[in-house]
Amino acid sequence: MEPLVQEDAVAGKNSDLDVLVIGLGRFGGAAALELRRLGHRVTAIEKDGMLAERFLGRINSIIHADASDASVIRDAKASRYKVAVVGVGSSLEASVLASANLVDAGIPDIWAKAMSPEHARILDRIGVQHIVRPEADTGRRVAHLVGGKLQDYIEFDDGFAIVKMRPPTEAVGFTLEQSAIRSKYGVTIVGVKSPGEDFTYAVPSTKVSAHDTLIVSGPTELLERLAARP
Repeated sequence: MEPLVQEDAVAGKNSDLDVLVIGLGRFGGAAALELRRLGHRVTAIEKDGMLAERFLGRINSIIHADASDASVIRDAKASRYKVAVVGVGSSLEASVLASANLVDAGIPDIWAKAMSPEHARILDRIGVQHIVRPEADTGRRVAHLVGGKLQDYIEFDDGFAIVKMRPPTEAVGFTLEQSAIRSKYGVTIVGVKSPGEDFTYAVPSTKVSAHDTLIVSGPTELLERLAARP
C-alpha cells in the first residue's frame, strides 16, 4: 500500500465527514471531487497508479493499493471513516470484495455502484446500505423527460418523486386554492418560479400563469397522472 499524498495535504478548515472512496474511475472520481468541494475530508484507494496520480493535490489523500485485499482496508484504518463510496466498475468481484471488506471494517454508511441487478442483490446481501445504479437511474429519469411534459425528475426509493413542470391548463389563471390541484391529483405544488423572478414557496393564494414553472412533489404514479394533463 503506497500513499501518494500526505493526508493533510489539502485539508480544509471546515471539513465535515471523513469519507473513504474506493476507485477513482468516472463514478468514484466524480464523487471524490464533489465530496472534497463540499468540505469533506476524502481519502481514496486506487490500484491504478496512473489514475491515482491524476488526483494528486485534488483530494486529501490517495492510497495506491487494491481495496479487494482485506489487509489494505485494515492498514488504511477504514474503521475510522463514517462514510465510504465504492466506485469500482470494471470488476464485479473486485467491487464485492472491496464492499465486503468495508462492511467487515464496520463503516456505518456505505454507498456502492452496482453494474447490474444481480450485482445489486449481492451488495445488498453482504450489508451495503446504499446501492446506486447510475445507468438504470439515468435511464428511468430520461424516460420521464422524453416528450417534454416534465423538465426535471427526481425519484426516491419509496415511489415518491419531485418534478419540475409547466402548469396544466386547468391551473393557469387561478390560485392554487381555486384550481385545487392537491385535492384532485393527490400531489403538492411546493413552489412556483415565474420568469425573471425569484423562486417562491407555494401558498393557497399563489396565482399560476402560463409561463410559470412548478415544483411538484408526490407519489410517482400521481405525478405522472398530473403530467398527462393538457
